[in-house]
Amino acid sequence: MKVLVMGGNRYIGLQLVNELVEQGHDVTVLNSHEAPLPSGVRRLHGQRHEPGTLERLLTPLRDDFDAVFDNTAYVPEHLDPMLDLFRGRVQHFVFTSSIAVYEMAAAQPIDESGEVGRDAATALYGAYAAGKVRCEERLARERQDNGLPYTVMRVAHSCGPMSPAVTREPGTFRRLELGRPLLVAGKVEAMVHFVHTRDVARALVAVLGKPQAAGQIYNVAGKQFCSIENYMRLMADAVGVAAEIIAMPDDLPAEMRSPIVHWLEASRGSMVFSIDKARRELGWEPSFSLAEGLADSWRWFSAGGRDRYEYDFAQDDAILAEIARRGGVRADSGPARTVFRAQLNTLQNM
Repeated sequence: MKVLVMGGNRYIGLQLVNELVEQGHDVTVLNSHEAPLPSGVRRLHGQRHEPGTLERLLTPLRDDFDAVFDNTAYVPEHLDPMLDLFRGRVQHFVFTSSIAVYEMAAAQPIDESGEVGRDAATALYGAYAAGKVRCEERLARERQDNGLPYTVMRVAHSCGPMSPAVTREPGTFRRLELGRPLLVAGKVEAMVHFVHTRDVARALVAVLGKPQAAGQIYNVAGKQFCSIENYMRLMADAVGVAAEIIAMPDDLPAEMRSPIVHWLEASRGSMVFSIDKARRELGWEPSFSLAEGLADSWRWFSAGGRDRYEYDFAQDDAILAEIARRGGVRADSGPARTVFRAQLNTLQNM
């Protein structure tokens, strides 16, 4: 197929481009970067959010593509020019959404019918989640009005090479290298569900050639989930060191905790997702275990990836100083340093 990828510069997008090329597709990417791409991939250089850019670059090519993967739309206004350009012209429009759209649920694992957060003021993940929900709803209206063959892929928290943010694995790996403690907000026993970016790419490509996937939503998550404490210890295993995990006081101001973004997940409680629908209808199966995925992330990081990021642990130091000032005790009077409990040292399979 002739495929257009919006993004495709790094992380999930680049893994998607690599997977498409490996499967023999003719790939064009549109992004504003200069990162190397696989041989034979055509790049359209531009910033999609600048007025007129999409029309200028894509109008001459609007009949050239069989499928579009949109990885970089966050609000409906980002989608509208794409829908105008490709209305009635593509066999599939695949939209990368996120499990961040879901609200906390009592019944888990959460499947695609789970409640989503439409209000940016109250959604569990704020404006980002609400924007993705509005994008999904815009696509549904386009299908109802004009028959758009779209598919929504709700991707779990991901790991893999070329992480876009230091607050994900890179910052944690660096702390472990330097012998620094890992800070966590909330409950270390909260369950988290990650997926490797290569497995995400394979799930996205699995949509192609399946007209029955049109109008459908799929969760994309890994084959294992675990407690946030065990996830941190798996990262330490990848580095080859022991992890010292310290729970932040529950009453720390949000602005003090916010730089430790990645591990604020625990403060929201457990969120685990069903991938049965993607397995059943797309024939997709995640291949990476958690340990394998984190080991892959570490190989990239330790081979030079660490130099892509800037590290600032001043906020960590401020939090550690506050814990010390309180006598090393959390606000709930529990010990600041968590005790590694055997029941947390398990991986749950999906």
